[in-house]
Amino acid sequence: MAYTVPLFLRGQLITDDLVPFDTRIGAAQFQAPDMSKYVERLPLKSPGEMSDLYELGFDEILDVLGALGDALDFETNTHLQEAYEASLVANVLPAEMMKNSYLVLRPLFSRENVTEIADSQVGLDYLNGWVPHTLHDGRELRVRAFGSRVLHIPAGNGGLVSAVTILRSVITRSDVIIKAPSNDPLTAIAIARTLADIAPDHPITRHLAVGYWKGGDLAVEEKLYQPQHVEKIVAWGGMASVKHVTRYIQPGLELIALDPKRSATIIGAEAFADDDTLREVARRAATDIGVANQEGCANARVIYVLSGTDTGGLANANRLGELIYQELVSLPDLVSTPPRYPNRELLDHVEASRMTDDFYRVIGGERREGAIVVSQIDEPVDYSPMLSGRVANIVPVDSIDRVTAAVNAYTQTIGIYPESLKRRLRNTLPLFGAQRLTSLGYACSVALAMPQDAIEPIRRMCKWIVDEECDPATVVPLWELAGR
Repeated sequence: MAYTVPLFLRGQLITDDLVPFDTRIGAAQFQAPDMSKYVERLPLKSPGEMSDLYELGFDEILDVLGALGDALDFETNTHLQEAYEASLVANVLPAEMMKNSYLVLRPLFSRENVTEIADSQVGLDYLNGWVPHTLHDGRELRVRAFGSRVLHIPAGNGGLVSAVTILRSVITRSDVIIKAPSNDPLTAIAIARTLADIAPDHPITRHLAVGYWKGGDLAVEEKLYQPQHVEKIVAWGGMASVKHVTRYIQPGLELIALDPKRSATIIGAEAFADDDTLREVARRAATDIGVANQEGCANARVIYVLSGTDTGGLANANRLGELIYQELVSLPDLVSTPPRYPNRELLDHVEASRMTDDFYRVIGGERREGAIVVSQIDEPVDYSPMLSGRVANIVPVDSIDRVTAAVNAYTQTIGIYPESLKRRLRNTLPLFGAQRLTSLGYACSVALAMPQDAIEPIRRMCKWIVDEECDPATVVPLWELAGR
């Protein structure tokens, strides 16, 4: 299947000068305009052209985003339907999950949700005007959050990321260029086209450009990734793509990296209080593993269990592994399915573990439906960085010290049971690198009105501008110091 990924250029749709590209999984090709011929038209001619965004009241921004959300009805929006069809051949996720990633877009743009995000992550007063402060030396400050000229390089694991990218940019009144990902090339363009349908020639529409070029295309990037064109780059994705962007970072061009992360799980001994509790814990852990087929940063992969490593402790860990597997393969298709493209190297490792039962017990996996590998020692499998496609590793431990040693700067989310254990650990785990602690079962249930990856990306997208007033009668002037 071949399809066209147009260039959305500030309200104009361009489908000329098409050249072919491969999808990331190699299942199909698509064509898109040769960006080297359009790169000079992507950025604003002058930053002063952003002034029209500051003539908008925030209520008008809320009105436009609310109307956009209403128009993002999957059943009636042909742009979204086209993006969905393209995702079926470009993305590793199955149809049920991809469709759901479009069904959740409407409420994202609701007035209540946008207001909560804007107020909690930036502050409505700072977005809407100058906020006064008086410092102890008497000087008067007025501070306002201004938007930036931002280049976004979003991840392609579902339609939600593209929607979040656009939403954050509109909240901050930014001028936005989005590089569409090859495994989700049409979603951001579908949202942009819908915006143009409901608000043609609106300032928000005029400050949005979405197109595709292959990462590393120097003919595009060396011209565009310059501080006279963009002030900030928001880069999601793998290590190679984020490191590639760093070559362009210089004074005047800031990188906001939502870089690759791993997540973990900690289950306390309280899970083994009784069978009902253990089954509930298994259901929650299976959800953290299985959501979106374990493709996300927040998914559970290595599950540390404070069961102990004596005979009884290993028996408990193995029992938990059996129950997690049962719950994992019973998850609804909307949440999780057997992976479309399982990692063959990983499966080979799992089969090798099956043959070493003194060290590992493998539950499931015979049909590539997912598996739970229960370590019979207090160490993860040596292939733990490869865990994906609903394959997780349970590690029994005697002490929480074995867990903290495995937490580092790449650890994003840690799902913890019970809550009392989370409260015990919340002042310690961040010191090792943990960025988010959540209730077991909610690792992949992420709210936008909170920090991400231990930063506040929406706040970082803003420029914090100071208007300062100094009255010589109050603030000691430097020109009088010599006379004192």
